[in-house]
Amino acid sequence: MTGYLALSYWDLAAASIFLVLNAVFSLLLNLGLTRTLIVSALRMTVQLLLVGLILKAIFFAGSLWWTLLAAAVMSVFAGREIWARQDRRLKGLWGPGLGAGAMLIAGMLVTVYALVGQIRPDPVWAPQFALPLFGMILGNTMTGVSLGLDTLHSALAQGSRAVEAQLLLGRTKWEATRPLVRQALRSGFTPIINAMAATGVVSLPGMMTGQILSGVDPQEAVKYQLLIMFLLGGATGLGVLGATFGSVWRLTDNRHRLRLDRLSGGSA
Repeated sequence: MTGYLALSYWDLAAASIFLVLNAVFSLLLNLGLTRTLIVSALRMTVQLLLVGLILKAIFFAGSLWWTLLAAAVMSVFAGREIWARQDRRLKGLWGPGLGAGAMLIAGMLVTVYALVGQIRPDPVWAPQFALPLFGMILGNTMTGVSLGLDTLHSALAQGSRAVEAQLLLGRTKWEATRPLVRQALRSGFTPIINAMAATGVVSLPGMMTGQILSGVDPQEAVKYQLLIMFLLGGATGLGVLGATFGSVWRLTDNRHRLRLDRLSGGSA
């Protein structure tokens, strides 16, 4: 079988029945999730329909500038998500800037590497390849960076006395914060590690499933999925490392003092 099976809007409506059923159960059990489920589903539907129309226009135009603009918009929204998911945030422009910058640098580096070295579309910035790849890498890196920063900032605020005690004993800021940095890095790495461990045995990833459903040979689909997972893991690791160490640098100074006054919710 080749090609793909087209879906109608009635098919999508039928698939949403189970989500509606969950909302009904939430209402009956007084879970307080009914409104959240419905709003999230509607928001997702509208966003995806709009994205589909926009991507269709960008693919048809085949313009480098439209491709870069779309990538920039994706980066802005992903950066905002990183900032919003932190209970304690860096003050000023460092708040949205550090996480977004680490994510963007890692995402761009890995995406360009893959486009130039492995996928090799013509042209290399072809939106049909560049935007979906960049989106997948950005999404996974965003999750890792937000978890890493949130864990680090909460751990520093709660364990500030222990860190300051180490600093008084003559430890450098990197030595004093090492246990908390490890905790943050583990937190940021956990989602992609779990995803890699479960891929193939527990779940078939969406990209691989989509290729198989469209008639691609399963072995070829596996190769592409392995490529994507390697790229996602690499980008996530780079982003989490950059954001975590960058935040430690910001929350300390050259005199090896802890500067929680630069953290919202921290103590001076």
